[in-house]
Amino acid sequence: MEASIASRNIFRNISPIDHRYSISEEALFDSLVPWISEEASVAACVRAEIALMIAHLSVRGTLTPALKAELEKAVAAVDPAEVYAEEEKTRHNIRALVNVIKRKVPVETAPLVHLGATSVDILDTSLSYRIRGVTREVVLPHLKKLEILLCNFAEKEAATPQVGRTHGQHAVPITVGFAIAEYVSRLGKSILEIERLVAELKGKLAGAVGAYNATSMIVKDPEELERLYLAELGLEPSEHSTQLVEPEYLLRLLLEFNVAFGIIANLADDLRNLQRSEIGELREGFAADQVGSSTMPQKRNPWNSEHVKSLWKAFMPRVTTFFMDQISEHQRDLSNSASQRFIADYVAGFCLAISRMSGVIEGLGADRERLLKNLRGDASGGSSAGSSGGISGGVLAEPAYILLAESGVSDAHEVIRKITLKAEKENLSFAAALSAESEVLSRIGKKMAELGLVSNATDALSWFEKPEQYNGLAVKKAKALAVKYRVLMQKK
Repeated sequence: MEASIASRNIFRNISPIDHRYSISEEALFDSLVPWISEEASVAACVRAEIALMIAHLSVRGTLTPALKAELEKAVAAVDPAEVYAEEEKTRHNIRALVNVIKRKVPVETAPLVHLGATSVDILDTSLSYRIRGVTREVVLPHLKKLEILLCNFAEKEAATPQVGRTHGQHAVPITVGFAIAEYVSRLGKSILEIERLVAELKGKLAGAVGAYNATSMIVKDPEELERLYLAELGLEPSEHSTQLVEPEYLLRLLLEFNVAFGIIANLADDLRNLQRSEIGELREGFAADQVGSSTMPQKRNPWNSEHVKSLWKAFMPRVTTFFMDQISEHQRDLSNSASQRFIADYVAGFCLAISRMSGVIEGLGADRERLLKNLRGDASGGSSAGSSGGISGGVLAEPAYILLAESGVSDAHEVIRKITLKAEKENLSFAAALSAESEVLSRIGKKMAELGLVSNATDALSWFEKPEQYNGLAVKKAKALAVKYRVLMQKK
């Protein structure tokens, strides 16, 4: 059996995680292996069994540093292949593990292996141990790297003008940094929540139905034995257990993973759309030898952003299974035994998406000339009609309406709406159409002068020719959020 595993060709693997992504994301894959591989699963169960033995010896007062060190050697001494071979005989994974461990520990301590425990005391505890480890050692560092990259990009492009969009239509001006700051804020809060929830993961040593029946026959204080056992693994007891740890601790963490995954997929979708030929405001990095199409040499596809969204599509629906694993009949059934194994796939897919998105942000560039042309509705370089089919400068209809209303015109919205219709019909820029309405422009100009937006009322028209000046608090918010979340990500 060992030889067949060792000689396995990766191209004979079934999951793309174990061949395609283990090659393209080798460093990430290697960082996941110690936590969510099958080898890691077996090792964590061994670690839990050894922790139980140490707890028993502590209660008995017979634990010495030398004995503890000898027991801990068993974690590395147990070969997963040996456990699998033993399981072929026992048809029970934990009993097989116990049999193998007994052969690796000092003879006098062998009776303590698994003493007072049921299988899930080991399985649920070791799962919490592994998920806590992979979250703290892999997931969170990768998420924080992405978050800091987003902070840096938001700050760098805080003042870069961009047209804001709602319903896919040009709305009012913002900045590139402000658009990215949305994701800085959303992802940052999710990262903080993941940090909180991972600290809540629990373990157990409460026996077959959670009532401490077995351990009450061994020690005076079964809950103290449980605390000692879990302390060896850096965990605390579940407040109440059946044969299972209360499932909500893990469920809430996995759901927050999915929240973060969705935020990253949303970012990927926005970035992909902003790279469309007719928009062309942002662009992913493209290697010198990279090919965009097998038949169209000119193509530079935003495939990394598309890949992130594709990973989300593959793994997001697995949340249904996380919810289904919340349900177990009476003290426990076995209906989560297979489905729970696929948590590892989900974590791997999530990490792959985070890593890929970090690569996108590292190579992301902003085409400032194209951004300004799109904002001014002048992508063609001179025509008044905008590339989106709107009117040049039409994004300033909002401030025109507000200023006119502030001057005392009750139907200001309708007045400005008619001016936009005229501009569209006559193929004029909004500023040109506004200039033809002398009374309206005069009222707006006076109000702008009062507010200090222009030095005098006659300068109003030139202001409406430069929509990039109308961006509210976009620059301030982008910079503030970048600073806030960069500091939060660097806190221990």
